[in-house]
Amino acid sequence: MAVLRCLTIAGSDSGGGAGIQADLKAFAAAGCHGSTAIVALTAQNTLGVTAVLELPPGFVQAQLQAVFDDIGVDAAKTGMLFSRALIETVADFLGSHRGPLVVDPVMVASSGAKLLEDAAAETLVKRLFPLATVVTPNLLEAEALTGGSGSREKLAERIHELGAPAVVVTGGHSEDAVDHLYDGREHIEIPVDRYEVAATHGAGCTHSATLAALLARGETLEAAARGAAQAASEAVRDGLAEIGAGEGPVDVLGIRSRT
Repeated sequence: MAVLRCLTIAGSDSGGGAGIQADLKAFAAAGCHGSTAIVALTAQNTLGVTAVLELPPGFVQAQLQAVFDDIGVDAAKTGMLFSRALIETVADFLGSHRGPLVVDPVMVASSGAKLLEDAAAETLVKRLFPLATVVTPNLLEAEALTGGSGSREKLAERIHELGAPAVVVTGGHSEDAVDHLYDGREHIEIPVDRYEVAATHGAGCTHSATLAALLARGETLEAAARGAAQAASEAVRDGLAEIGAGEGPVDVLGIRSRT
């Protein structure tokens, strides 16, 4: 069987806990070769984001073209996209290179740093959501995207109405740890095992990257969503709380077991 190829279109985390670094680890853990199109660089550690450098849209397009022309892509995911110009560039390219696509609408870092400009949220919804196989906001992102609160079921329905073919509202950080999948027809609750470990940095990226990898493997959306929830939960369970002075990175590769 040929090696499957997954692409992450996101920002770089210099601390190695989230962003493309987390995505590449999750792709590898799921048995896929990972490639990248980096849209922004962050100066970041376990305590927070101190600076963001947006890359030129033309260079982002060049990365996408290079990967698709030679390596190929069986599934892709987007994470932090930062600006309207970058979202337009990514949407223009993916619109003519269709395939399984997970859109993780990263808006704010766990430390509170803004990772999506205010003017870009509407563009993300209008341009990228319709191209997605599934959109994976956490509860706070779902509320921000819909402009209101409510149950995960209602939030998922509203995001579907905004143009997303399917939605997983993730709930690992919430009081009741449940992911909610809605595909426009059926509501499915996916229980998530919660572990009280101070190492959740990168959990959302790990979830969406694993989801993309499992879609690349041909799994159904429900099976992929369940597998992604399990992978993210276990990565928190095995998280590296001793790394850094803040929230440590999740460990999807089982690094600790190899030391």
